[in-house]
Amino acid sequence: MAGSWRAAALAAAMVGWVVSSCVVGFPVEDLVTRMPGQPAVGFRQFAGYVDVDDKAGRSLFYYFTEAQDGAAGKPLTLWLNGGPGCSSVGGGAFTELGPFYPRGDGRGLRLNKKSWNKVSNLLFVESPAGVGWSYSNTSSDYNTGDKRTANDMYKFLLGWYKKFPEYRSRSLFLSGESYAGHYIPQLADVLLAHNEKSKGFKFNIKGVAIGNPLLKLDRDVPATYEYFWSHGMISDEIFLAINKDCDFEDYTFGDSHNESKSCNQATAAANAIVGDYVNNYDVILDVCYPSIVMQELRLRKYVTKISIGVDVCMSYERFFYFNLPEVQHALHANRTHLPYGWSMCSDVLNYTSKDGNIDILPLLQRIVEHKIPVWVFSGDQDSVVPLLGSRTLLRELAHKMGMRVTVPYSTWFHKGQVGGWVTEYGNMLTFATVRGASHMVPFAQPDRALGLFGSFVLGQRLPNTTHPPIGG
Repeated sequence: MAGSWRAAALAAAMVGWVVSSCVVGFPVEDLVTRMPGQPAVGFRQFAGYVDVDDKAGRSLFYYFTEAQDGAAGKPLTLWLNGGPGCSSVGGGAFTELGPFYPRGDGRGLRLNKKSWNKVSNLLFVESPAGVGWSYSNTSSDYNTGDKRTANDMYKFLLGWYKKFPEYRSRSLFLSGESYAGHYIPQLADVLLAHNEKSKGFKFNIKGVAIGNPLLKLDRDVPATYEYFWSHGMISDEIFLAINKDCDFEDYTFGDSHNESKSCNQATAAANAIVGDYVNNYDVILDVCYPSIVMQELRLRKYVTKISIGVDVCMSYERFFYFNLPEVQHALHANRTHLPYGWSMCSDVLNYTSKDGNIDILPLLQRIVEHKIPVWVFSGDQDSVVPLLGSRTLLRELAHKMGMRVTVPYSTWFHKGQVGGWVTEYGNMLTFATVRGASHMVPFAQPDRALGLFGSFVLGQRLPNTTHPPIGG
């Protein structure tokens, strides 16, 4: 009888909580009560869809987690992964900066003690349609590019604010990594255009932060080979041949065939020497062997392989977990029963390669001119979009804009250790490295990444001493 009384009391409390959620404007139908194998937490999570084109049947899937404490007083941060065509839910939310990581057996979750929801509410979107559980009923929609991606994300945010109206006036930070170096600035540009025209609602954008971002292809591509050479991964002879024979001015995203034969031979030699046994996204990290790990997951074995404190098999554990029907049910995902499984990067999307050649620097300039701070951060173990290119591009942008150096290039600190190096231009444009981090900064260095993000959302400079500022 006592057990029945407790159950009734708990049920009544849950009803009251859900009703109160509805009152303050949260979509009860999107509430995630608990995912399989999830540790108990004190914050709410939501997941579901926002339609962005009713006629085409195009809809984007999102996952939203409130801040751990004081959610009502904390900002909203949108995070997008890149690709193009890779999942922000699978990447950012469940491998990098969200509140959970996949457990080693692929059937549950463990807490991420360095989640960014310590300092912000977090919104992750699988974008564009065709990525993860986002979809379109019009197959031609899977032929897409940067412009539609930005416009769909704009429509998504308008629709999401209808579901969560209390966030309409909340400070909004736009962030992401890799090809989100295209996604985020182009989205910001669309939102700024909305703000300029709107006499009513305006997006309250307070900052833009992009990690290891693709900004300008003809600078980011040669930086990869500079990185290989500077880290002893290719010989002087091959690097000199690349410098001599490769122009990169006409390089097309994902296609090197328009380079000279001698250039292609030199870059192929470089890639062969680096080989398949180094993770180009994190050159100091060990690799995970997929055939072995997937077999172990099917046999219900824990497969976590640790390399310098990082689970190098996490991506396979995540893949296994997200394809469990009970997980998709808990997340209100896959509502149209897609004819393919969830994957981190889309196999159905045909994303135009020419958009990779768009120069993003003018958009960063426009954002800064609207008095919105821009931070570019780079994990220093990434050879795919290395700091060497990003650092140069930001310096050139600052010079073009006439912005003086306000923080000379120097170390920043986190918990008494060097977190990386940082420089700032004109109090609005910041470039920072994260020491020991990969292309996916929060994955490889979660503590330092959280320290950097905390400074960003609080509008503070990165600490330049081993002791944090008073109140910091």
